[in-house]
Amino acid sequence: MALSVLDLFSVGIGPSSSHTVGPMRAAKLFADGLKDDGHLSSTKRVQAELFGSLGATGRGHGSDKAVVLGFQGLDPETVDTFTADDQVAAAALDAELWVGGDHRVDFNWDEDVVLHRRKSLPAHPNGMTFRALDHAGDVLSERSFYSIGGGFVVDGDADAGDRIVADDTPLPYPFTTADELLAICKREGMSISDVMLANELTWRSEAETREKLLGLWAVMRQCVDNGCGAEGILPGGLNVRRRAPSLFQTLTADTGVTDPLRAMEWVNLFALAVNEENAAGGRIVTAPTNGAAGIVPAVLHYYVKFVPGASDDGVVRFLLAAGAVGILFKINASISGAEVGCQGEVGSACSMAAAGLCEILGGTPEQVENAAEVGIEHNLGLTCDPVGGLVQIPCIERNAIASVKAINAARLALHGDGSHKVSLDKAIKTMRETGADMKDKYKETSRGGLAVNVIEC
Repeated sequence: MALSVLDLFSVGIGPSSSHTVGPMRAAKLFADGLKDDGHLSSTKRVQAELFGSLGATGRGHGSDKAVVLGFQGLDPETVDTFTADDQVAAAALDAELWVGGDHRVDFNWDEDVVLHRRKSLPAHPNGMTFRALDHAGDVLSERSFYSIGGGFVVDGDADAGDRIVADDTPLPYPFTTADELLAICKREGMSISDVMLANELTWRSEAETREKLLGLWAVMRQCVDNGCGAEGILPGGLNVRRRAPSLFQTLTADTGVTDPLRAMEWVNLFALAVNEENAAGGRIVTAPTNGAAGIVPAVLHYYVKFVPGASDDGVVRFLLAAGAVGILFKINASISGAEVGCQGEVGSACSMAAAGLCEILGGTPEQVENAAEVGIEHNLGLTCDPVGGLVQIPCIERNAIASVKAINAARLALHGDGSHKVSLDKAIKTMRETGADMKDKYKETSRGGLAVNVIEC
């Protein structure tokens, strides 16, 4: 199956790609389906049930609100992040929804959006079921969906092993493993970003691909700017104070400081800014998920600010190479914290960012693969245990640490010749197996780890 770099990187809304972006997309798909099937005019009520991790941590991740917005025809790419909460509050207060944006139905917040904390659907931890009822309460339509990470959504009738949306587009250079990718690079004399660009031309022109990737970079930059300027307390009740604004003020004021680790402070800032915006429900780029959305932008900002000769071409090549690695994780393991723990989110993003940076610092394909392997190897076993079900503790700091780790992985790989004992393919396989062995309480349920050992206050 074919995946585009623009499948891995997409504009969305915080705080979670699997818990916010995915449910919103799924609910919109359901609403659109009612219209396409001719059921919308007979619909008098819509209901949603969220299961597994969605049910366990959906309140903190805004899954319930996302479903309401999706029912009303809104999507994560364009929804007004400043008025989203107000729109949901109005629907609850007025006891009505406008399904698809123009069909009114009755709505009861407590009865029509139900989160099951201890029930799951069979194919994936992030399952949801939607139904439409007529005036007599009979079911007109019922569909289940799975949010499988990174904002990807599959229909409930899909095979339990499906982790990507089916696309049979033939590619000039298909690959499903890192070994296959390296073989293509060696045979054709191409870099990893060259291979990815050639495949992207299947869907769109080089100019359009470049424009879209730089558009994503613009959203990342705006997200950092927003995060550096938005002071206050993050929503959700943990009373987590935004740290990016004060750190930004400190770094910009102390221009004469000669600390050799000053660049690391900036990288921390970039990651904190993005993930604080994500936690506040702001506009971000899934990279490859919301919970890990700060790592790729932080490393890209490092490249632009601290690497001589940085350019838009470098940004494009970075995202292409990072996307190639992200596709390997998506196909062969998972980028869902609810499925494999945070190793699948922060670990994948760290690996992707390390690969992207190594590529634009002049690394060979073998060195890029080495950097990606180092990035994931040292995140193996990372649990997903959000305190209070919120993407705040430990998620925000975790992105900052992983961003620095990605830079170190790239630089470490550049000092070698690309040969190493543990291949990226083996590390990804290990990540998948480790996630399968991990207890469910450590996979985005807030029932283990820090989530039960930190007092919510």
